[in-house]
Amino acid sequence: MRLTFLGTGTSHGVPMIGCDCEVCRSSDPRDHRLRSSALVETSSTRLLIDCGPDARQQLLGIPFRKIDGVLLTHAHYDHVGGLDDLRAFCQFGDIDLYANDVAAKNIRHNFPYYFEEKLYPGVPRFHLHEIPAHVPFLIGDQKIVPVSVMHDKLPILGYRIGRLAYLTDVKTIPSEEYDYLKGIDTLVISSLRWEVPHHSHLLVADAIAIARRIGARRTYLMHLTHKIGLYEEASDRLPKDVRLAYDGLTIEI
Repeated sequence: MRLTFLGTGTSHGVPMIGCDCEVCRSSDPRDHRLRSSALVETSSTRLLIDCGPDARQQLLGIPFRKIDGVLLTHAHYDHVGGLDDLRAFCQFGDIDLYANDVAAKNIRHNFPYYFEEKLYPGVPRFHLHEIPAHVPFLIGDQKIVPVSVMHDKLPILGYRIGRLAYLTDVKTIPSEEYDYLKGIDTLVISSLRWEVPHHSHLLVADAIAIARRIGARRTYLMHLTHKIGLYEEASDRLPKDVRLAYDGLTIEI
């Protein structure tokens, strides 16, 4: 199994509109961050995690094949704003979306034309599945376990897929959820920046503390702002088992 980071930025992306800092002006492509999304693939199964407003740009860069399922963490625009760009993939069949009840309700409200009885010609054809935390389900050859985490006061989903865990937009993880993260080898987790606490996101030190509690062998930080600093300099500040993810990075699980 491999994971490709399609985007590793926050809702603003990097460069950020109106900013002239050294990160936003950097010529290093590893400092350019689209909104967060990832692709998990085996030889027979392909899973998209989140589908934000940069989806068209991200999906143009990957081989055009069937997407077997879209795992949505929550319904904030930077994570679902690109769903319409999945229209082309519907030539392989209707697309299954997976979300918790809160996100599913918001998606139906914000994109009602996906779910009308008589669909407008050309809209993507989705099956939206409401999934509870902790109950495993299968997509192709992959067993997926949803994990409930908190984005400030909003319950959202992280996903465990084999020995990979993908947790974005996290602020806190209820203690009982750690039971579902035991034995993780690779942790992908969000962390905005080094300093200045945020009401709904982790900082780097917080993410590393969670990685230590889980016992992950390696950790990739994503959902990063320009405040993380230049890729090269920021990487030097991290422990050897913790790395900054960047757009286009592919890792083997």
